[in-house]
Amino acid sequence: MDKNSEIIKTEIIRILNENGKIRGTELAKRVIKKVGKEKIVYREISALVESGEIEKKIHSRSHIEYELINLYESVNNQLKNIYKEINIIYDEISHFVTTSQEEKFSFQERLRAVIHIIHIVQATDGIMRLLSGYPTFRKDKMFSQVNRKIDDCWQSIMEIVAHQPEENFLNEVLSNLRLSEFNSRNVN
Repeated sequence: MDKNSEIIKTEIIRILNENGKIRGTELAKRVIKKVGKEKIVYREISALVESGEIEKKIHSRSHIEYELINLYESVNNQLKNIYKEINIIYDEISHFVTTSQEEKFSFQERLRAVIHIIHIVQATDGIMRLLSGYPTFRKDKMFSQVNRKIDDCWQSIMEIVAHQPEENFLNEVLSNLRLSEFNSRNVN
């Protein structure tokens, strides 16, 4: 399999991921616009159908649709995995106060732990923002559950920071989270 073939297959799957079901002519047109020639694109679509990665539904001779096999099941499984991860983080946040008191964390240890938790929640939040661009993810029932759990995490983090004995804890968290100052030459 050559490099162009892989690029075309990746583009076909990307378009199907974005749209769910799509008519064959529209799929081919969009793939051809980005990469490849018509004959090669149709050959790759057929190869994906034969390999079982995408499904072909023939409504009439002029109306053929393609979709990824088990797309919704795959989307739901991905969102369930993200939910499990964010739930673990939420539990860690919930137990932070008792753990830090029992183990008598120093100021620096508490600061590092809070910053670490914030980075994990930020990363998960970023993933969800990217996935929100895809209708198949947005429509899944797990999507809103994951977002609610992320909001709960942020709320708990704010409560932890607000209830620290040091007055400058929030300032320390913010100064450690700041992005490096941009030089005017770095900005486009």
